[in-house]
This record gives sequence, structure tokens and C-alpha cells, in this order.
Amino acid sequence: MAEEKSLGNPAVVGLAGFGMTTLILQFHNLGWVGIAPVIWIGLMFGGSAQLVAGLLEFKTGNNFGFCAFTGYGAFWISLCFYLIFGTSPELVKAYPVLQFDANGLGIFLLMWTFFTLILFIASMKHHTVLALLFLTLLLGFIGLDIKELAGSKLAGTLAAYDLIVCALLAWYLMAVTVYEESGIKLPVGKAWL
Repeated sequence: MAEEKSLGNPAVVGLAGFGMTTLILQFHNLGWVGIAPVIWIGLMFGGSAQLVAGLLEFKTGNNFGFCAFTGYGAFWISLCFYLIFGTSPELVKAYPVLQFDANGLGIFLLMWTFFTLILFIASMKHHTVLALLFLTLLLGFIGLDIKELAGSKLAGTLAAYDLIVCALLAWYLMAVTVYEESGIKLPVGKAWL
């Protein structure tokens, strides 16, 4: 009788990509790094790899992971394209509709805030670390909304530090999954609901 092979958990790649891209963007928002690493990591790891992880979650029957990883993978790809095409003088001159502006970015972020709210409510049925990850993500999006739509630099700074915590929580959950295979159990807490 052939031994049945177990499949890898796509959440490790999704969480790693989400955490790294969120972290590097906050470093940019705090003025610690330029935009280029954000775009490259956002397109490749936070965007493409996370999108693939989400599609693999579909195969496992995990609707939460499917929605979250595919959604946020698409978020990073679209944000990077928005920044690339919306700030290119040649493209904007040829296609003025692509012009980047703070209000448009604010509305873009607001849509993702609503998306995150839905996932935050669902995350409370899982465990504490996942709920905290989505709570910090929701608060971070709200801060970025206020920064872009009301012009509050303070809200943007607070959002950046909040989202650093969010990114580290994503990496912690990645470590939970990776270490579990080695017999190392990290605590995740109980469900909130």
C-alpha cells in the first residue's frame, strides 16, 4: 500500500508575503526606505505569491484563506500598478485618467477597509492571533483612509506603526504553521466569538 503524501499549507507563503510587503510599505511610509522595494516586493511576493497561495487555499476548501490571500494579493498588485502607472509622466500625459491623486488613493484604501472589516468579523471565530492580525489591519486601513482623505500626517504615522505590528503578527502565524511541522507548538489563543 502506497504511503499518502500530505500537501504543504499555502498559508505559510500567503502570510509571509503579506507580512513582508506590509512591513516594507510601512518602512516607506515612515521615510526609512524608498518606494522601489515596496513595488518589487509588492508585485512579486505580496502580490503574485500571495495570490497563488490564495488560489491554493481554494483547493483545500478554506474559504477564509482563499478570500484573504487572493484578495490581498490582488490588493498589492493593483496598488503597485496604481503607483507605477499613476506616477509615470509619460503614461499620465498619454492617459490622463491614470493620474495618481491622494483622493483616489483614499477611496481605493476605503474599499479595502470595508473588505477587511468583513474578514475581521470572520477572523474572531478562529483564534486570538488571527483576530489581532485583522484588527490591526482594519485599524491601519482606517488610519490610512484618514491620512489620504483628510490629510492627517499623524493618522498616517500611527497607521504605519500599527501596520508594523500587523505584519509581525502575520509572520508569527507563518512561524506557527512552519514550526508545527517540527513539533514546536506556538500559542495562538482562543476564538473571540
